Amino acid sequence: MDTTGRTPTNTPGPAAGAAAGPVDVGGDGPHRARRRGRASASMADVALLAGVSSQTVSRVSNGYAGVNEETRRQVLAAMKELGYRPNSAARALKRGEFRTIGVITFSLSTTGNVRTLEAIANSAAHEGYVVTLLPVAVPTQDEVRGAFSRLEELAVDAVIVIMEVHLLDAATVTLPPHVQVVVVDSDAGDRYTVVDTDQAGGSRAAVHHLLGLGHRTVWHLGGPEGSFAAQRRADAWRAALADAGRPAPPLVRGDWSAESGYRVGLELAAEPECTAVFAANDQMALGLLRALHERGRRVPEHVSVIGFDDIAEASSFLPPLTTLHQDFAEVGRLCVTAVLRKMRQIGPERGTTIVPTRLVVRASTAAPPGGGGAS
Repeated sequence: MDTTGRTPTNTPGPAAGAAAGPVDVGGDGPHRARRRGRASASMADVALLAGVSSQTVSRVSNGYAGVNEETRRQVLAAMKELGYRPNSAARALKRGEFRTIGVITFSLSTTGNVRTLEAIANSAAHEGYVVTLLPVAVPTQDEVRGAFSRLEELAVDAVIVIMEVHLLDAATVTLPPHVQVVVVDSDAGDRYTVVDTDQAGGSRAAVHHLLGLGHRTVWHLGGPEGSFAAQRRADAWRAALADAGRPAPPLVRGDWSAESGYRVGLELAAEPECTAVFAANDQMALGLLRALHERGRRVPEHVSVIGFDDIAEASSFLPPLTTLHQDFAEVGRLCVTAVLRKMRQIGPERGTTIVPTRLVVRASTAAPPGGGGAS
């Protein structure tokens, strides 16, 4: 009996004449990596199991061309067996970039922001980048400052901002020196790189369409105060009426939602002279259509309605909605293109790129009652 009180047992040794094979007694070989679990496998483990060099494993994991297809399959099979995952941080240091774009926005409830974010994510993925979303709970200076402060803790190469630029200026934001910035829908082209929908051109097209049908003037259901897009559309509406020598009715505002369009629509339905309404987005136009219907004002026989966005459901409104089409996919693509060009130092430091809108005429607009009221 040994000093621990245990009875010794006989452990058979290797058979006589047997060759001494490799024994893994704690090294970092692939067999031990399999036992330790997925997180412990190294590039050397993969190389040993696949029978290739570590350089070949590196080329396969980084997607480089020039690796024999059979070798590539061997390496990928070894990676899968060992649960190997490339070290993204190490690769980022080697490349000098993280291949990640941050997106800061304070609202995911509006159609424009959601579709722009979707387009940015799709375009970034096409370029081999991922998107990190930094939501801002409420549009205050402190919240915006906090979002940009978090950039210093995250591995991002660039940031696309979907919010009103005055919040950036008021928040006295200090950006990490390596981070490039592009702003969506803003008039700050003299301070930032900006990608913007043609807010003014789309609004003028809406007014001209309705005046061309014979309406004496056009009422405007605008977006919320403080919104650049809402202000740009309202300014263009007013200017288009002035250029045509037509009176501008009082501006009424919603908050981009269908509910606000309905509330304001009840007021507009009570205006007998209101025969044409340009709503600043399709959601508010939807609420407006409901209000007019409930008050017995038929569209377009009594009142013509035009929206802005051309959301997927616009053609299914009752009646189908005439609207201005925004190319959100192009906005997202141009945002990603702009930040990549800035990162590679081949793009301008500031300036604005405008994405055109397109009038889509459907059944919600027609001549006013009596066949015309233009003077």
